[in-house]
Amino acid sequence: MRLLFAEDERSLSRAVTAILKKNNYSVDAVYDGQEALDYLETENYDGVILDVMMPKLDGFQVLKRMRAAKNRTPVLMLTARAEIDDKVQGLDSGANDYLTKPFDTKELLARIRAMTRQGTVQPDARLCAGDLTLDCASYELTGPSGSFRLAGKEFQMLEMLMRNPKKLISTDAFMDRIWGYDSETEQNVVWVYVSYLRKKLEAVGTNVKIKAQRGAGYYLEVAE
Repeated sequence: MRLLFAEDERSLSRAVTAILKKNNYSVDAVYDGQEALDYLETENYDGVILDVMMPKLDGFQVLKRMRAAKNRTPVLMLTARAEIDDKVQGLDSGANDYLTKPFDTKELLARIRAMTRQGTVQPDARLCAGDLTLDCASYELTGPSGSFRLAGKEFQMLEMLMRNPKKLISTDAFMDRIWGYDSETEQNVVWVYVSYLRKKLEAVGTNVKIKAQRGAGYYLEVAE
């Protein structure tokens, strides 16, 4: 699961980022509001943690621009300001939750889990391609001949393909989105997971296939 963490206090950013990575999150850390928006325009995230008091653009401004751009990624506001009006402003602007510094690590992790669960409950919680259906809440893959519950990275990879029909997705894009841009995992892991998915697609009897374009990436093809 991939998170964007926007916090201008670098020592806190390093500490929280280390905690999140230890708990199996992939994290992109940025240090001002404009940088947060730049990342949000070019990358996909499962959740965003926004500090309110940041240079260039504050957390409220970033949040409002996200929602104005129809970006529904769940957001946790993180701030030292505890006033009720600030919390109300954040929630009214489209935040999913609000946590005041200093905070307990266990509470932070629990709130991230809660907000990312909320993020899965969307109108497009079931993705369809051809005769194939992917349930984004249960990770269940269903075709004419049966169904499978996908493992986390299998689900993330197939979700990317199904949300971008006919679009070529590079190995680098899969690596950045699923394993994290700073992962030391070898790129051939993408081919391994594509192989897993191909076997499951064949088992459920779907007319959808994962095609490869040598040196460029993978895309979904629906047979006529």
